[in-house]
Formats: sequence, C-alpha cells, structure tokens
Amino acid sequence: MRALESASFEMGAARFYPEERPVRRVQVERFLIDEALVTNAEFAAFAQATGYRSAAESGPHPGSAVFCQPAAPVPDLDPARWWRWVEGACWHRPSGPGSGLAGLDDHPVVHVTQADAWAYARWLGKRLPTEAEWEYAARGGLRGADYAWGTELAPGGQMMANYWQGEFPHHNTLQDGCALTSPVRHYPANGFGLYDMIGNVWEWTSSRWSLPGAAGAVKPGCCQTQAADALPLAVIKGGSFLCALNHCQRFRPAARHPQAMTESTSHIGFRCAMDGA
Repeated sequence: MRALESASFEMGAARFYPEERPVRRVQVERFLIDEALVTNAEFAAFAQATGYRSAAESGPHPGSAVFCQPAAPVPDLDPARWWRWVEGACWHRPSGPGSGLAGLDDHPVVHVTQADAWAYARWLGKRLPTEAEWEYAARGGLRGADYAWGTELAPGGQMMANYWQGEFPHHNTLQDGCALTSPVRHYPANGFGLYDMIGNVWEWTSSRWSLPGAAGAVKPGCCQTQAADALPLAVIKGGSFLCALNHCQRFRPAARHPQAMTESTSHIGFRCAMDGA
C-alpha cells in the first residue's frame, strides 16, 4: 500500500461530462491505498481461505454481465448491443462456463459486486476507498491534468493505460496489445506510485452515487449494462478497457459513473484502502 498525506485538491472537471461538475475543493485525510488492483490470484486466496462465494456464484440465478463485441457498428451506441448476461459467469469463469483463469492470475479480478469487494477488504482489515480518496490518489499529485500522467492521452504515442483504441464497440485496433483486461502493473505508475488508476477495469468505491451541483442526467457509457434507476447505486471510478475516444471518455481521474451495487460485470474490479495511522 501507499500512504498519502492529508491534502486538499480540486475534484471534478469542467469540460467533459456534467456529472463531473462543478470543480470543487475537497479535503482528504491521511489514508493508505493499494498500489495495484486486487488480482485473480489474491481473490482466489481469499475464497479458498474463507469459503467465500461471490454474488455471481451464489444467487438464485448465478451469472454476470459479459462484454460481447459486436461484429458491426451499433446504431445509437446502445449498450444493450454489447452486454450479455451469461449464466455461470463469475470471477473464476470470466467468460462463462468453459472459461477459466489460465494465464490470468495477475489480471484484476472482475465479476465482483460491491459487497464482494467489501468482503475481501474486511478479510484483510481494510476497506474500499471513498470517491474523493480515489480521485485524489488517481491524480498522482498533478493539478488540473486530464489524465493520471498529464495532459496528453498517449504522450509521444506511448500507451499509458488499457483503454479501447479504434471505433467502439465493433473495431479495436489493439494498439496497446490488450483486448480485455491486462496484468496489473503493466503500465507506468502515476506520481504516487499507483498502477492502473486509469483504464483496465472500473473500480468500486464506498461512496453512494449523487450528482454534485446542478449536474443533469448521466449519459450512458461503456459501463451501462442495465437500467438501474430503482437500485442502490455506488460510484465507480477510472474507466476500463472499454472506454474509447468515440464513446465514454471516462479514462480520467475526474470521471465517475453510477453502478448498481448488486451487479457484477466483466470490467469492474477494485482496490482497497485503509485509514492513515
């Protein structure tokens, strides 16, 4: 874990999505945060030690939402065209029955609900970060930068994070070499020594969803798998391997999205935090 000292910072962004506005000054107290996302191997150790069964494994209708790439352009970029609920999909069967974790031990665990993430965190005496803590950590000490590393998405053509290159959702150029998740620590750390704060997988926070200021309705992104208006919502942060320049430009520290706490998908994971000593 990395220890981050108490600080105030400018949270939010003014020029992207309305739910990120207004830019406001926020105080965070000293806290610790995991250097990297929780991996499949780490979650497997937890499940083996405790006998824990995730929501996708144990519910009345076991399964989870899996990204399925369309073969052609999608009218109106409707998320229902690329998400499928797959019976039997879970953290150790990420694509459904017949799939497994071979070669994915160091990839972030996915298909976890917020409760699953909390269960893992509490097992280690940790917790989930708040939205403000997460965003402060993601900024890596930079002020006013769009990305976790600066003002350019790919400085000098260098891929700094796992996001979608090409025309989402039907054409991925794979410029970064990653079609889905990537190993943690595969890309450079930010200024605080933290990895994958942008892209790879969305991350659960402990914060309930709300709209700051006079923000309007949230434009659906790559992450919208169902209409969740009637469900309890938490904030997810960081974007994922599905965020693209032509849709859902949420591969930024300020980006945020509502997510049903009881839902799991193939592109949401988490990292843990702790109160500072």
